Order: sequence, then C-alpha cells, then structure tokens
Amino acid sequence: MEPQVTDRPQKSRYEILAGGDGTETAGFAEYHLSQGEIAFIHTEIDSRFAGQGLGGLLARGALDDARARGLRVLPYCPFIRGWIGKHPEYTDLVPEARRARFGL
Repeated sequence: MEPQVTDRPQKSRYEILAGGDGTETAGFAEYHLSQGEIAFIHTEIDSRFAGQGLGGLLARGALDDARARGLRVLPYCPFIRGWIGKHPEYTDLVPEARRARFGL
C-alpha cells in the first residue's frame, strides 16, 4: 500500500501512514493553526522508516493540503523550511513579507 498523508486536527499534526498494511504511523509534522496561517513546528520520521523518502512525501502532502485550504505557511520547522527551499514552487505559500525571516 502506498504511504498516505492524513491531517489529524485533534493532534494538530499531519501523519504519514506506511507499513505493509498502510496503518502504521511512520512520521508526523506538528503544526499550530491560527487565523489563516499554519505554523509548522516539528517534523519527525520514525527511524524504522528512515531513508524511504517519507519525509518529503509528508512535507508535500501537508503543504498541498495547506494550499488547498488557502492557508499561509510559516515554516518554523527546519525540515519543512529546508524542503520548501529545495522546492521553490512552494515558496508562494510563505507570506512574502516573512520569507526573509525563514531564509526563503
């Protein structure tokens, strides 16, 4: 089964589900949602799933969802910030006036 990114608003995080049956939480990206902005604060992939590209899939899924919901992104998390830096097509999600603060 392909990994799936799911928003878990009750936990304030996106999770990526993987494993043989696709039900195992392989990682998460924690966020704080406020007034049309989503601030990503921490991303983690379980060491059992390291090196499989799941961090990138998680970042893409979370950012695509933020775009679909019309949210502005504040990438305080170094992983999310670095991923956006490597994928400039996502830079527009970060408010222009705040990009310099994030090095974007």
